[in-house]
Amino acid sequence: MQLRRVLAAAVVGTTALATTITSADAALAARPPLTPTSFVAHLDLAAGQQPENLALLPGGAAAVTFAFSRQVAVIERTGTVRVLATLPAPPADARTPVLGSPFLGGIVQGPDHTLYFLYATGTADLTGVWRLRPGGSPERIAALPADALPNGLALDRSAGQLYAADSVLGRIWRIPATGGSPEVWATGAALAPAGFLGANGVKVHDGAVWVSNLDHGTLLRIPVGHDGTPGAVRTVATGLTGVDDFAFTGHGDQLLAALNAGSEVALVSGNGSRTVVLDHTDGLQNPTSIAVRSNEVYVADAAYVTQQDPNLLTTRLHCPDRGHPMSSPSQPTAAEDGTGVVTTAATVHNQRGELVLSGQHKYLLRR
Repeated sequence: MQLRRVLAAAVVGTTALATTITSADAALAARPPLTPTSFVAHLDLAAGQQPENLALLPGGAAAVTFAFSRQVAVIERTGTVRVLATLPAPPADARTPVLGSPFLGGIVQGPDHTLYFLYATGTADLTGVWRLRPGGSPERIAALPADALPNGLALDRSAGQLYAADSVLGRIWRIPATGGSPEVWATGAALAPAGFLGANGVKVHDGAVWVSNLDHGTLLRIPVGHDGTPGAVRTVATGLTGVDDFAFTGHGDQLLAALNAGSEVALVSGNGSRTVVLDHTDGLQNPTSIAVRSNEVYVADAAYVTQQDPNLLTTRLHCPDRGHPMSSPSQPTAAEDGTGVVTTAATVHNQRGELVLSGQHKYLLRR
């Protein structure tokens, strides 16, 4: 399949694929601050169920886009897959930029439960932002150029604006959530591709639009001004080979990034440092997107290159900055003068194994 060869050559790049892929349903051993993973669903590769993006719904289900089958679906907590809509196919001779086949990208849910998602076909009549209201049919609400490849999608609920990352044209589009004409909100070398795909995942967080660039392996932050205009692009993290989508954990600027190329998930701090916390031994197969709700983490795996087991898996997040005892405190001993002073000793580490507290502590007991 030509599409698979394109993805294998460009997404994997110089990163070697693991030769053993684990797909058992037993819990697998993640690294702190994540708990062992478990599978929500193993998806049907032959039916084109390769999730490109996901949005968590009330009740614990996940809405997903299946990249090349033109389908928007819901994966229930039980693992049941329910197709909500199939988008219209372009003419047989249409070619989506870079990928060739029609491509469904990012998906988000609005406050009224409306789903918004991106569709690219290489044709002017279908490429753009689409909307699916509960119980309705999909409709395009904003047209994007035929030579665009809209990929990641984010919703700024407070401003009623959608941000779409264009992986081929190297720009961020801004579109009213009510529909209408898109505007080029940000562009530049940091967003451009370098042989395959540039700007990829996108999120709105803490007064800024955050963007990943797959080819560059970077994570970028673009401040949003009071008038809605973009500030200067700042590179937050580098060395994220094959980075796709990402999600903030709820602890400041800390986030989890899907590294498609190596079948890994990395924990990235606000200062750009990173640690791989999930890999192929945890069931990952070319992860594309991540969603976090409270301490629940969902990872969608498309198996673009492995071609083995597209899936949705879950794990739990424990804040790495919260200490927990690694050894029990010593038994209190009373002071010799009988004043009721007791001394305890404890050593406490956080989930990364870093020393948080160590030493003796004295307390006065009152009767």
